[in-house]
Amino acid sequence: MADECFGHPRLAAIYDPLDPDRSDLDPYVHMADEFEARRVLDIGCGTGVFALLLADRGIEVVGVDPAQASVDVARGKPGSERVRWICGDAATLPPLRVDLVTMTANVAQAIADPQTWRKTLRGAYEALRPGGHLVFETRDPVRRAWGGWNREASYTVTEIPGVGTVESWVQLIEVSEPLVTFRWTYVFGADGQVLTSDSTLRFRGQQEVEAELTAQGFVVEDVRDAPDRPGREFVFVARRP
Repeated sequence: MADECFGHPRLAAIYDPLDPDRSDLDPYVHMADEFEARRVLDIGCGTGVFALLLADRGIEVVGVDPAQASVDVARGKPGSERVRWICGDAATLPPLRVDLVTMTANVAQAIADPQTWRKTLRGAYEALRPGGHLVFETRDPVRRAWGGWNREASYTVTEIPGVGTVESWVQLIEVSEPLVTFRWTYVFGADGQVLTSDSTLRFRGQQEVEAELTAQGFVVEDVRDAPDRPGREFVFVARRP
């Protein structure tokens, strides 16, 4: 099931305005160029920001996400007709043969259930052509990123055209490593509605991820540093032989 921030129509509609700086996606655009990818599967495409960036470059993109509300937002954006949108998950994809599979932002960590994670990796493997690549990022658990997830550090008030003011903040709920649960709260100034969204992320270490990739048939080619979060995230580059 998708978290409320992705699956609730009112929250999905404000997801992009609350996080307008998506420079974190630039390294993935560069990797699409690096691997000369002409066909890309974007797992956990959300509201379609990355998929549309690739489509703007003439790349054939399939975006898959379990949250219908987020996929609806993606489909409503200019140029969305150039992307094939699928509401679902990587374990139930139609036959594909792509050059690159991506999972940007927190997608890999949001797949917290071990069995679902294995099925996702297997789905990515089967969607790739031989020689194609899977790339994704995950936070280094040693850095304990959740230490700063609190109201004081995250509280913002955003003015969104057509919506009004939205207050938002995050609060840590539980740390039971490798699982970390937190709650986002949203207050809509127009009518006072309060919505919350609980999320659980799984923090996997480098050796664990490499072992899981190898078990699904991948060759781990590289583990890079995230340019936007140096020293805090791993960026895995795996290849289907």
